[in-house]
Amino acid sequence: MINSEKILKGFRVTEKAANLQVGNKYTFVVAESASAVAIGKAVEKTFNVKVESVNTMNVKGKVKVSRMSRNNPGVKGKMKKAIVTLKKGDTIQIA
Repeated sequence: MINSEKILKGFRVTEKAANLQVGNKYTFVVAESASAVAIGKAVEKTFNVKVESVNTMNVKGKVKVSRMSRNNPGVKGKMKKAIVTLKKGDTIQIA
């Protein structure tokens, strides 16, 4: 059973993502352990649409060093994105 709430973390709202929506492509932030097949099924189940393809990418995080703990640097901004292409005629309302 697919738990859509754990796979889909939210929409990615940027200028580039808004331009992709014209071509029926939507950008999501997803769980790092999720596969493309699981992401597609989660989108279909959550929004009642048909998914044509899913492209995923891992975004590297930026290493940040605190002044107080220089020996223990942390990583900030690490995530996994998915660009989901829907079948012609299907749309997702983001408002």
